[in-house]
Amino acid sequence: MSMVDSFEKIPVKVFPTLKQGSAFIASEIAKLIREKEQKKEKCVLGLATGSSPKTVYAELVRMHKEEKLSFKNVIAFNLDQYYPIDNDALQSYKRFMEKNLFEKIDIDPKNCHIPNGEWKKDEIKKHCLEYEELISSVGGIDLQILGIGNNGHIGFNEPGASLFSKTRLVPLDNSTRLANVYEFPNISQVPRLAITMGIDTILKAKRILLMAWGQMKAPVIQKSVEGNATDQVPASLLQQHNDCLFVTDELAASELTRFKSPWLTGECEWTPQMIRKAVVNTALKLGKPVLSLTNSDYNDNGLSDLLVERSDAYETNLQVFYMLRDSITGWPGGKNLLLPNPPERMSPYPKRCVIFSPHPDDDIISMGGTFMRLHDQGHDVHVGYQTSGNIAVTDEFVTRFLDFAVGFEELSGIDSKKSSQILSDARDFLKNKKTSQVDTDEIRQIKGLIRRCEAKATCRYVGISDDNIHFLNLPFYETGTIEKKPMGEEDVQITMTLLQKIKPHQVYCAGDLADPHGTHKVCLDIVFESLRRLKNAGESWVKDCWVWLYKGAWQEWDVSEIEMAIPMSPDQVMKKRFGIFIHQSQKDMVPFQGSDSREFWQRAEDRNSNTADLYAQLGLTKYAAMEAFVRWHF
Repeated sequence: MSMVDSFEKIPVKVFPTLKQGSAFIASEIAKLIREKEQKKEKCVLGLATGSSPKTVYAELVRMHKEEKLSFKNVIAFNLDQYYPIDNDALQSYKRFMEKNLFEKIDIDPKNCHIPNGEWKKDEIKKHCLEYEELISSVGGIDLQILGIGNNGHIGFNEPGASLFSKTRLVPLDNSTRLANVYEFPNISQVPRLAITMGIDTILKAKRILLMAWGQMKAPVIQKSVEGNATDQVPASLLQQHNDCLFVTDELAASELTRFKSPWLTGECEWTPQMIRKAVVNTALKLGKPVLSLTNSDYNDNGLSDLLVERSDAYETNLQVFYMLRDSITGWPGGKNLLLPNPPERMSPYPKRCVIFSPHPDDDIISMGGTFMRLHDQGHDVHVGYQTSGNIAVTDEFVTRFLDFAVGFEELSGIDSKKSSQILSDARDFLKNKKTSQVDTDEIRQIKGLIRRCEAKATCRYVGISDDNIHFLNLPFYETGTIEKKPMGEEDVQITMTLLQKIKPHQVYCAGDLADPHGTHKVCLDIVFESLRRLKNAGESWVKDCWVWLYKGAWQEWDVSEIEMAIPMSPDQVMKKRFGIFIHQSQKDMVPFQGSDSREFWQRAEDRNSNTADLYAQLGLTKYAAMEAFVRWHF
């Protein structure tokens, strides 16, 4: 009898990647559609919006075009809609569904039902009742597709939603509005209300598939699946459904007991990494240094099998302590002196290093102390800024720079009709810009120029010459909206060209898959694909290139995973802070910054000091801060 999923009250199917999980969900939808078609019956689908189902819908579109999957027998009901919102607004879920699915398949438009953000408020109750009746009139929902919010909401049923709730108008929790601010210019423009199917409506579906991707969803997946059913975590109420399946990638499932503490679910292979994870987690749970753990601590916290295998806690404690100790180094590029068990090899020294920065400030925010140390220790450091980052510049900030440009022209007596016209057009556009409008090419170029200048200034602050600053402007990013294109061939070719030119011994890139925009994930995939191709092409330098992954502004590596920790003094922390301040366009309230209201320098300092505190709690030297890295093997 398998005990692997014994803690889980809802079945969970875990896939290595989002793409594989999405393909599974799409195949389940397609199978149902075809079964219903053979019986000459309508297939009633409940559909979700947001970032989670995009890949599912893309796969359904592919199946329609390449495998002749027809949607003529499909009736679709969408879960929710912001209120109030124009149907053609960029953030409208009606627009989302048309763009991502309905316009690309052969579904009858009359069979596409979405709550209307333009309904008159005094008529919403009537329309919601009609929505419920319409679902009932076609026999109910055969398959309901769900995403999940970080606070556990399904649809827009926030914590506290009644188990018996129907389709209705609801206020949005502030955490949900903050989580969705990336879709809007700023928090004030995120609607405070939404129309949503109720919990009762969802539970009436014959089958439910809930999807979750990425590290950010891991805590709420654990609560929903392993915790008690409670309206404070609405997704946990799905435990009461008799045919519900959660589909996740490995990151979203990482907090489940079978992954977080597999020694509690039965036999596990006691590799050095597993031993480190178990001992570190136990030490932190008990508030003890690693070297203070006893045999009783092992027995009382599910590590009796490890104790049987190793006989005594003391030797295991020492092994884990040495692993933690050896991950700490003040020489991220290695040192021209022999050191015992360093995380990075000593030779060659100095090294050629490339820091890939998805946005023009990730280098200084995520690894600013390491960045400065690499340069100060004599390594040849290059920075590759992968995207322009233009959408993260507010219109107000652009106006400030336009005013400066106009003033500069007047002050210097420059009479350039072309530049004056560009500035005039830009100011007129921003003055009359509507919330549903995408910036013009000129505005995006100005915003990109602002971020490019800040990035250059940061590199000069660190000491990097202009020749070592590379702006890749990867095409996948340049859509003018939050939604980006998939990784393309041109993105890979641009990245390969830079790598071939430098032939680095070290590559640093963002392994922060919790980035709510998805930009970091695409940037990481581009680097990985570029290195794989170069390796397969026989580039000899690739086999000697080590890749180190840092986290972005959103979270940090688990202390049990860290393979290289770079300590920082209080002075180095302050120097990093001043480097982050150079990015003035990203200070204070930044558009699309996600659910964390802290400024980037605050997030970075809190994260770095917390890592140092965890090492100290485990019995290591107490530093002011630490930056953390995990090595990627390819």
